[in-house]
Amino acid sequence: MSHVGEGGAGGIERLLRWRPRPGGYRTWVWWLPLLLLSVDLVVDLALLHSHEPLSFLLVGVPPLAAATRSPRHTAGITVVCLGLEIWMASLRPGHFAEPHHVAIYIATALIGIASVALSRQRVRAEASLVHARSVAEAMQMTLLRPFPERLGPVRAAGFYEAGERGTLVGGDLYELCETPFGVRVVLGDVRGKGLNAVQTVAAVLGSFRVSAHEWTDLSRLAERLELSIARNAGCPAGDDELFVTALILEFPPGGDSVRIVDRGHPSPLLLTPHGTQRLRTAPGLPLGLGELGLGSVEVTTHPLRTGEVILLYTDGVSEARNAGGEFYPVLDRLTAHFGDGHRALDPEALVSFIRADTDEWSTGGKDDRAVIALTLT
Repeated sequence: MSHVGEGGAGGIERLLRWRPRPGGYRTWVWWLPLLLLSVDLVVDLALLHSHEPLSFLLVGVPPLAAATRSPRHTAGITVVCLGLEIWMASLRPGHFAEPHHVAIYIATALIGIASVALSRQRVRAEASLVHARSVAEAMQMTLLRPFPERLGPVRAAGFYEAGERGTLVGGDLYELCETPFGVRVVLGDVRGKGLNAVQTVAAVLGSFRVSAHEWTDLSRLAERLELSIARNAGCPAGDDELFVTALILEFPPGGDSVRIVDRGHPSPLLLTPHGTQRLRTAPGLPLGLGELGLGSVEVTTHPLRTGEVILLYTDGVSEARNAGGEFYPVLDRLTAHFGDGHRALDPEALVSFIRADTDEWSTGGKDDRAVIALTLT
């Protein structure tokens, strides 16, 4: 993760000073000022006996340098351009002090000064972007921690991807933790996008990380998460219509089963050597809508054998559309890929397949995506 602390802008400036940035556009633009300088020098020397030098073209070099180079480097290129203009004019008798040549010298100097200022502003802006990216990455690491490979008897794999370009955190949430009551997992999807969605993600995850270690009953744990949403909605910047669809899972210690609370989320899939099926759950209202008369929430229990994999996902997967507008058929695609029994039911392989297959299937914009695969060892 990148960090920019005190003197960050200077560090960026040193980084950009003499080295081209990787990538097509930035690389050739970095070399363009030197290319123009070389071309102008060669052409001017080849046409030395012509009436006018072509060094007036060098006026446009400093702005090109400012697009990718440091202020010091831009200033150096400006000095080189000014020197070449003076030298080329002096090679032709009577040209050095002609008014239009003097005007070119002055224009190059003024444009060079402006280019240095633009380069300095660009460097500061890039430093600010790096710093903002660092803050965003730190926030993601705080809200959405990396997927652990193992928690007690549970092996896990997963991925998270925000749908909005350039953002790291969206409206999906997940957490896995080992508690006195077993390994507990939450996967959810916040209604809406933007800052309110991120605030709700923070509220729910903060509550889960504390309450998962304190409440024995999964239904009561879901109520604590609902309370966190109600408190967040009551804030001045809150949204009174916020709700979260969520699955809360528990793998009891020493047991061969999984317990599930479904709060309006797509139920998990179970992949076994004999096929893929959707687990039965007792869907309740999403978190945040309990005041509409939810009543008690049923906890469903399913046997889970070693080697079987449970897959949780958000609607960014199931609602991905292809060119024909068809939703991604999660169950059918998994059955077709893993149903022949020749591929191992490995959480990492399963998550990798889902990610690559939905990328290939979907067209256009993407929603937030979160996928977790879990198995007992």
